Amino acid sequence: MSAALSDVTVIDLTTVRSGPTCTKILADFGADVVRVERPGESDRGRVFFDHADLHRNKKSVVIDLQDERGVAILKRWAQRADVVVENYRPEVKRRLGVDYETLSRANPRLVYGSISGFGQEGPYRDRPGYDQIVQGMSGLMWLTGTEESAPLRVGIPIGDLLAGYFCAMGILVALLERQRSGRGQHVTTSLLEALTGSLSFQAAKYVNTGEVPPPVGNHHPLTAPMGVYRAQDGFLNLAVGNDEMWRRLCGVLGVPALADDPRFARNQARVTNRAALDAIVVERLAARPVAEWVTTLNEAGVACGPISTLDQVFGDPQVRQAGLVHEHEHPAFGPVKVLGLPVGLSRTPPTVRTPAPVPGAHTREVLAALGYAPAEIDALAEAGVVEVTK
Repeated sequence: MSAALSDVTVIDLTTVRSGPTCTKILADFGADVVRVERPGESDRGRVFFDHADLHRNKKSVVIDLQDERGVAILKRWAQRADVVVENYRPEVKRRLGVDYETLSRANPRLVYGSISGFGQEGPYRDRPGYDQIVQGMSGLMWLTGTEESAPLRVGIPIGDLLAGYFCAMGILVALLERQRSGRGQHVTTSLLEALTGSLSFQAAKYVNTGEVPPPVGNHHPLTAPMGVYRAQDGFLNLAVGNDEMWRRLCGVLGVPALADDPRFARNQARVTNRAALDAIVVERLAARPVAEWVTTLNEAGVACGPISTLDQVFGDPQVRQAGLVHEHEHPAFGPVKVLGLPVGLSRTPPTVRTPAPVPGAHTREVLAALGYAPAEIDALAEAGVVEVTK
Protein backbone atom coordinates (compact mmCIF):
# COMPACT_ATOMS: atom_id res chain seq x y z
CA MET A 1 0.00 0.00 0.00
CA SER A 2 1.40 3.40 -0.94
CA ALA A 3 2.12 5.97 1.76
CA ALA A 4 -0.24 8.91 2.31
CA LEU A 5 2.09 11.47 0.69
CA SER A 6 3.87 9.22 -1.81
CA ASP A 7 2.95 11.52 -4.70
CA VAL A 8 4.34 14.68 -3.03
CA THR A 9 7.85 15.95 -3.77
CA VAL A 10 9.50 18.29 -1.28
CA ILE A 11 12.63 20.41 -1.62
CA ASP A 12 14.00 20.91 1.88
CA LEU A 13 16.16 24.04 2.23
CA THR A 14 16.00 24.01 6.03
CA THR A 15 18.65 23.72 8.71
CA VAL A 16 18.91 23.33 12.50
CA ARG A 17 15.61 22.00 13.95
CA SER A 18 12.35 23.80 13.21
CA GLY A 19 12.46 23.28 9.44
CA PRO A 20 13.84 19.73 9.57
CA THR A 21 11.07 18.85 12.04
CA CYS A 22 8.49 20.02 9.50
CA THR A 23 10.01 18.05 6.64
CA LYS A 24 10.53 14.98 8.84
CA ILE A 25 6.77 14.83 9.34
CA LEU A 26 6.19 15.01 5.58
CA ALA A 27 8.88 12.38 4.95
CA ASP A 28 7.49 9.97 7.54
CA PHE A 29 4.14 10.12 5.77
CA GLY A 30 5.84 9.12 2.54
CA ALA A 31 6.69 12.38 0.76
CA ASP A 32 9.83 12.35 -1.40
CA VAL A 33 11.85 14.84 0.67
CA VAL A 34 15.27 15.91 -0.57
CA ARG A 35 17.53 18.01 1.64
CA VAL A 36 19.70 20.68 0.05
CA GLU A 37 22.96 20.95 1.96
CA ARG A 38 25.78 23.43 1.51
CA PRO A 39 29.20 22.35 0.20
CA GLY A 40 31.79 21.83 2.90
CA GLU A 41 29.43 22.54 5.78
CA SER A 42 27.36 19.42 5.94
CA ASP A 43 28.91 18.12 9.15
CA ARG A 44 28.96 21.39 11.08
CA GLY A 45 27.45 20.85 14.52
CA ARG A 46 26.13 17.45 13.58
CA VAL A 47 25.34 15.06 16.42
CA PHE A 48 24.84 11.64 14.95
CA PHE A 49 21.75 10.56 16.85
CA ASP A 50 20.06 13.93 16.45
CA HIS A 51 20.90 14.03 12.74
CA ALA A 52 19.65 10.47 12.33
CA ASP A 53 16.35 11.33 13.99
CA LEU A 54 15.69 14.58 12.09
CA HIS A 55 16.63 13.36 8.62
CA ARG A 56 15.47 9.74 8.35
CA ASN A 57 13.40 8.98 5.24
CA LYS A 58 15.01 11.89 3.36
CA LYS A 59 17.45 12.15 0.48
CA SER A 60 20.41 14.56 0.28
CA VAL A 61 21.92 16.73 -2.42
CA VAL A 62 24.75 19.23 -1.97
CA ILE A 63 24.31 22.44 -3.97
CA ASP A 64 26.03 25.80 -3.59
CA LEU A 65 23.21 28.34 -3.67
CA GLN A 66 25.74 31.16 -3.47
CA ASP A 67 26.63 30.24 -7.05
CA GLU A 68 24.18 31.28 -9.77
CA ARG A 69 24.57 27.85 -11.36
CA GLY A 70 23.37 26.29 -8.11
CA VAL A 71 20.39 28.63 -8.01
CA ALA A 72 19.59 27.67 -11.62
CA ILE A 73 19.46 24.02 -10.57
CA LEU A 74 17.08 24.83 -7.74
CA LYS A 75 14.82 26.91 -9.98
CA ARG A 76 14.57 24.13 -12.54
CA TRP A 77 13.84 21.67 -9.77
CA ALA A 78 11.18 23.88 -8.14
CA GLN A 79 9.23 23.98 -11.41
CA ARG A 80 8.29 20.34 -10.93
CA ALA A 81 8.18 20.17 -7.11
CA ASP A 82 5.06 20.25 -4.96
CA VAL A 83 6.59 21.83 -1.87
CA VAL A 84 9.58 23.97 -0.92
CA VAL A 85 10.36 24.50 2.77
CA GLU A 86 12.92 27.01 4.05
CA ASN A 87 13.89 28.71 7.29
CA TYR A 88 16.13 31.48 6.00
CA ARG A 89 15.84 34.98 7.33
CA PRO A 90 13.37 36.85 5.08
CA GLU A 91 15.95 38.83 3.11
CA VAL A 92 18.27 35.89 2.48
CA LYS A 93 15.87 33.99 0.23
CA ARG A 94 15.09 37.14 -1.73
CA ARG A 95 18.78 37.87 -2.21
CA LEU A 96 19.32 34.32 -3.46
CA GLY A 97 16.27 34.53 -5.72
CA VAL A 98 14.57 31.48 -4.21
CA ASP A 99 11.67 33.26 -2.49
CA TYR A 100 8.02 32.30 -2.95
CA GLU A 101 7.22 35.09 -5.37
CA THR A 102 10.07 34.11 -7.68
CA LEU A 103 9.57 30.35 -7.63
CA SER A 104 5.77 30.44 -7.83
CA ARG A 105 5.82 32.48 -11.02
CA ALA A 106 7.22 29.44 -12.80
CA ASN A 107 5.16 26.97 -10.78
CA PRO A 108 1.83 28.40 -9.58
CA ARG A 109 0.98 25.06 -7.94
CA LEU A 110 3.95 25.33 -5.58
CA VAL A 111 3.28 25.22 -1.85
CA TYR A 112 6.08 27.16 -0.16
CA GLY A 113 6.64 26.87 3.60
CA SER A 114 8.61 29.51 5.51
CA ILE A 115 9.69 29.24 9.15
CA SER A 116 11.51 32.10 10.84
CA GLY A 117 12.34 33.24 14.34
CA PHE A 118 9.98 36.18 14.43
CA GLY A 119 7.99 36.41 11.19
CA GLN A 120 8.34 37.47 7.57
CA GLU A 121 7.42 41.07 8.45
CA GLY A 122 7.73 43.28 11.51
CA PRO A 123 10.52 44.98 13.49
CA TYR A 124 12.25 41.71 14.51
CA ARG A 125 12.06 39.98 11.12
CA ASP A 126 15.83 39.97 10.56
CA ARG A 127 16.85 38.88 14.05
CA PRO A 128 18.30 35.40 14.49
CA GLY A 129 15.68 33.26 16.21
CA TYR A 130 16.94 30.75 18.76
CA ASP A 131 14.53 28.64 20.75
CA GLN A 132 15.54 29.82 24.21
CA ILE A 133 15.44 33.48 23.18
CA VAL A 134 11.91 33.04 21.90
CA GLN A 135 10.83 30.98 24.91
CA GLY A 136 11.62 34.07 26.94
CA MET A 137 10.01 36.56 24.56
CA SER A 138 6.81 34.53 24.23
CA GLY A 139 6.04 34.58 27.95
CA LEU A 140 6.52 30.83 28.27
CA MET A 141 9.58 31.06 30.54
CA TRP A 142 7.84 33.55 32.81
CA LEU A 143 4.86 31.24 33.23
CA THR A 144 7.12 28.23 33.77
CA GLY A 145 9.10 29.72 36.66
CA THR A 146 8.07 30.48 40.21
CA GLU A 147 8.16 33.62 42.31
CA GLU A 148 11.21 32.21 44.08
CA SER A 149 13.10 30.94 41.06
CA ALA A 150 14.35 32.61 37.95
CA PRO A 151 12.19 32.00 34.88
CA LEU A 152 12.72 28.47 33.58
CA ARG A 153 13.06 27.17 30.04
CA VAL A 154 11.19 24.10 28.92
CA GLY A 155 13.63 21.19 28.77
CA ILE A 156 13.22 20.65 25.01
CA PRO A 157 13.33 23.15 22.09
CA ILE A 158 9.58 23.52 22.19
CA GLY A 159 9.51 26.65 19.99
CA ASP A 160 11.41 24.91 17.20
CA LEU A 161 9.21 21.85 17.45
CA LEU A 162 5.90 23.72 17.50
CA ALA A 163 6.93 25.90 14.57
CA GLY A 164 7.80 22.74 12.64
CA TYR A 165 4.50 21.11 13.53
CA PHE A 166 2.44 24.17 12.57
CA CYS A 167 4.29 24.59 9.28
CA ALA A 168 3.71 20.93 8.39
CA MET A 169 0.04 21.32 9.23
CA GLY A 170 -0.22 24.43 7.05
CA ILE A 171 1.52 22.69 4.15
CA LEU A 172 -0.84 19.73 4.34
CA VAL A 173 -3.86 22.04 4.36
CA ALA A 174 -2.44 23.97 1.39
CA LEU A 175 -1.92 20.73 -0.54
CA LEU A 176 -5.49 19.71 0.21
CA GLU A 177 -6.85 23.11 -0.89
CA ARG A 178 -4.75 22.92 -4.07
CA GLN A 179 -6.85 19.96 -5.19
CA ARG A 180 -9.79 22.34 -5.45
CA SER A 181 -8.15 25.56 -6.65
CA GLY A 182 -5.22 24.20 -8.63
CA ARG A 183 -2.98 26.81 -6.99
CA GLY A 184 -0.32 26.68 -4.32
CA GLN A 185 0.27 29.29 -1.64
CA HIS A 186 2.77 30.64 0.85
CA VAL A 187 2.62 29.01 4.30
CA THR A 188 4.34 30.97 7.07
CA THR A 189 4.96 30.60 10.77
CA SER A 190 7.63 31.57 13.27
CA LEU A 191 8.94 30.43 16.62
CA LEU A 192 7.42 33.51 18.28
CA GLU A 193 4.01 32.95 16.68
CA ALA A 194 4.05 29.23 17.44
CA LEU A 195 4.86 29.72 21.12
CA THR A 196 2.68 32.76 21.73
CA GLY A 197 -0.21 31.10 19.89
CA SER A 198 0.13 28.07 22.16
CA LEU A 199 -0.22 29.89 25.50
CA SER A 200 -3.75 28.49 25.75
CA PHE A 201 -5.86 29.55 28.74
CA GLN A 202 -3.13 31.81 30.09
CA ALA A 203 -3.28 33.96 26.98
CA ALA A 204 -7.07 33.76 26.83
CA LYS A 205 -7.31 35.03 30.39
CA TYR A 206 -4.93 37.91 29.74
CA VAL A 207 -6.46 39.16 26.48
CA ASN A 208 -9.92 39.10 28.05
CA THR A 209 -9.14 40.54 31.49
CA GLY A 210 -5.85 42.39 31.15
CA GLU A 211 -4.54 40.48 34.17
CA VAL A 212 -0.92 39.36 33.88
CA PRO A 213 -0.76 35.85 35.34
CA PRO A 214 2.01 35.28 37.88
CA PRO A 215 4.38 32.32 37.61
CA VAL A 216 3.01 29.46 39.68
CA GLY A 217 5.60 26.80 38.99
CA ASN A 218 4.24 23.27 39.17
CA HIS A 219 0.77 24.29 40.35
CA HIS A 220 -2.10 24.77 37.94
CA PRO A 221 -3.16 28.41 38.26
CA LEU A 222 -6.90 27.71 38.00
CA THR A 223 -7.34 24.29 39.62
CA ALA A 224 -6.42 22.78 43.00
CA PRO A 225 -5.03 20.45 44.04
CA MET A 226 -3.22 20.07 40.73
CA GLY A 227 0.56 20.03 40.77
CA VAL A 228 3.67 18.30 42.08
CA TYR A 229 3.55 16.81 45.56
CA ARG A 230 6.10 14.96 47.66
CA ALA A 231 5.31 11.45 48.82
CA GLN A 232 7.39 9.25 51.10
CA ASP A 233 10.14 8.45 48.61
CA GLY A 234 9.81 11.04 45.85
CA PHE A 235 7.46 13.23 43.86
CA LEU A 236 4.24 12.63 42.00
CA ASN A 237 1.75 14.63 39.97
CA LEU A 238 -1.77 14.95 41.31
CA ALA A 239 -4.60 16.42 39.21
CA VAL A 240 -7.98 16.81 40.87
CA GLY A 241 -10.04 18.07 37.97
CA ASN A 242 -13.48 18.42 39.59
CA ASP A 243 -15.30 18.46 42.91
CA GLU A 244 -16.30 14.80 42.72
CA MET A 245 -12.67 13.79 42.26
CA TRP A 246 -11.81 15.96 45.25
CA ARG A 247 -14.31 13.99 47.31
CA ARG A 248 -12.72 10.72 46.18
CA LEU A 249 -9.25 12.04 47.05
CA CYS A 250 -10.39 12.95 50.55
CA GLY A 251 -11.63 9.39 51.03
CA VAL A 252 -8.34 7.83 49.87
CA LEU A 253 -6.31 10.21 52.06
CA GLY A 254 -8.41 9.31 55.08
CA VAL A 255 -9.84 12.81 55.60
CA PRO A 256 -13.44 12.48 54.31
CA ALA A 257 -14.64 15.45 56.36
CA LEU A 258 -12.52 17.80 54.24
CA ALA A 259 -14.75 17.13 51.24
CA ASP A 260 -17.41 19.40 52.73
CA ASP A 261 -15.10 21.87 54.46
CA PRO A 262 -16.15 25.29 53.06
CA ARG A 263 -12.46 26.17 52.49
CA PHE A 264 -12.12 23.27 50.06
CA ALA A 265 -15.56 22.07 48.94
CA ARG A 266 -15.44 23.96 45.61
CA ASN A 267 -12.54 24.41 43.23
CA GLN A 268 -12.32 28.20 43.52
CA ALA A 269 -12.21 27.90 47.29
CA ARG A 270 -9.44 25.33 47.00
CA VAL A 271 -7.45 27.65 44.74
CA THR A 272 -7.93 30.54 47.20
CA ASN A 273 -6.87 28.35 50.14
CA ARG A 274 -4.20 26.42 48.25
CA ALA A 275 -1.49 26.80 50.93
CA ALA A 276 -3.65 25.28 53.67
CA LEU A 277 -4.89 22.59 51.32
CA ASP A 278 -1.40 21.61 50.17
CA ALA A 279 -0.14 21.32 53.74
CA ILE A 280 -2.80 18.69 54.45
CA VAL A 281 -2.26 16.82 51.20
CA VAL A 282 1.53 16.67 51.64
CA GLU A 283 1.19 15.48 55.22
CA ARG A 284 -1.02 12.61 54.10
CA LEU A 285 1.06 11.68 51.06
CA ALA A 286 4.22 11.42 53.20
CA ALA A 287 2.90 8.19 54.70
CA ARG A 288 3.36 6.03 51.57
CA PRO A 289 5.72 5.72 48.60
CA VAL A 290 4.96 7.09 45.15
CA ALA A 291 4.21 3.75 43.51
CA GLU A 292 1.56 2.87 46.09
CA TRP A 293 -0.14 6.23 45.77
CA VAL A 294 -0.15 6.06 41.97
CA THR A 295 -1.87 2.67 42.08
CA THR A 296 -4.30 3.50 44.88
CA LEU A 297 -5.35 6.90 43.59
CA ASN A 298 -5.88 5.73 40.01
CA GLU A 299 -7.94 2.80 41.25
CA ALA A 300 -10.10 5.32 43.09
CA GLY A 301 -10.52 7.46 39.98
CA VAL A 302 -8.17 10.23 41.05
CA ALA A 303 -5.73 11.37 38.35
CA CYS A 304 -2.19 10.75 39.53
CA GLY A 305 1.14 9.79 37.98
CA PRO A 306 4.85 9.50 38.73
CA ILE A 307 7.46 12.00 37.56
CA SER A 308 9.63 9.73 35.48
CA THR A 309 13.22 9.91 34.33
CA LEU A 310 13.80 9.01 30.68
CA ASP A 311 14.92 5.47 31.47
CA GLN A 312 11.65 4.99 33.33
CA VAL A 313 9.69 6.58 30.46
CA PHE A 314 11.05 4.22 27.83
CA GLY A 315 10.66 1.25 30.15
CA ASP A 316 7.02 2.08 30.83
CA PRO A 317 4.68 -0.57 29.40
CA GLN A 318 2.28 2.03 28.02
CA VAL A 319 5.07 3.86 26.19
CA ARG A 320 6.45 0.55 24.91
CA GLN A 321 2.96 -0.31 23.65
CA ALA A 322 3.02 2.84 21.51
CA GLY A 323 6.04 1.52 19.58
CA LEU A 324 7.74 4.88 19.27
CA VAL A 325 11.35 3.64 19.13
CA HIS A 326 12.64 2.37 15.78
CA GLU A 327 16.12 1.00 15.09
CA HIS A 328 17.87 0.84 11.75
CA GLU A 329 21.36 0.68 10.31
CA HIS A 330 22.94 3.99 9.32
CA PRO A 331 25.66 3.85 6.64
CA ALA A 332 28.01 6.07 8.69
CA PHE A 333 26.90 5.63 12.30
CA GLY A 334 25.88 1.98 12.48
CA PRO A 335 22.82 0.96 14.50
CA VAL A 336 20.74 4.03 15.39
CA LYS A 337 17.46 4.36 17.26
CA VAL A 338 15.01 7.11 16.36
CA LEU A 339 11.54 8.13 17.53
CA GLY A 340 8.63 7.65 15.17
CA LEU A 341 5.80 10.16 14.87
CA PRO A 342 3.34 9.88 17.77
CA VAL A 343 0.24 9.59 15.60
CA GLY A 344 -1.46 6.57 14.10
CA LEU A 345 -3.47 6.16 10.91
CA SER A 346 -5.29 2.89 10.36
CA ARG A 347 -4.38 2.55 6.65
CA THR A 348 -1.50 4.93 5.86
CA PRO A 349 0.48 5.44 9.07
CA PRO A 350 3.80 7.28 9.24
CA THR A 351 6.78 4.95 8.97
CA VAL A 352 10.54 5.01 9.43
CA ARG A 353 11.84 3.45 6.23
CA THR A 354 15.37 4.66 5.50
CA PRO A 355 18.24 6.12 7.55
CA ALA A 356 19.37 9.72 7.28
CA PRO A 357 21.49 10.06 4.13
CA VAL A 358 25.14 11.03 3.98
CA PRO A 359 25.58 14.47 2.37
CA GLY A 360 25.28 14.40 -1.40
CA ALA A 361 24.16 10.79 -1.56
CA HIS A 362 21.42 11.65 -4.06
CA THR A 363 22.93 14.59 -5.94
CA ARG A 364 23.57 12.64 -9.11
CA GLU A 365 20.16 10.96 -8.99
CA VAL A 366 18.27 14.25 -8.56
CA LEU A 367 20.21 16.14 -11.22
CA ALA A 368 19.82 13.29 -13.67
CA ALA A 369 16.05 13.33 -13.10
CA LEU A 370 16.11 17.07 -13.87
CA GLY A 371 17.67 16.35 -17.24
CA TYR A 372 21.36 17.00 -16.53
CA ALA A 373 23.66 14.75 -18.53
CA PRO A 374 26.40 12.81 -16.68
CA ALA A 375 29.08 15.08 -18.16
CA GLU A 376 27.20 18.17 -16.97
CA ILE A 377 26.91 16.76 -13.45
CA ASP A 378 30.63 15.95 -13.43
CA ALA A 379 31.44 19.50 -14.58
CA LEU A 380 29.27 21.02 -11.87
CA ALA A 381 30.95 18.82 -9.28
CA GLU A 382 34.40 19.74 -10.57
CA ALA A 383 33.49 23.43 -10.27
CA GLY A 384 32.29 22.94 -6.67
CA VAL A 385 28.68 23.89 -7.49
CA VAL A 386 27.51 20.47 -6.31
CA GLU A 387 29.00 17.56 -4.38
CA VAL A 388 28.46 13.99 -5.46
CA THR A 389 29.06 11.25 -2.94
CA LYS A 390 30.96 8.38 -4.48
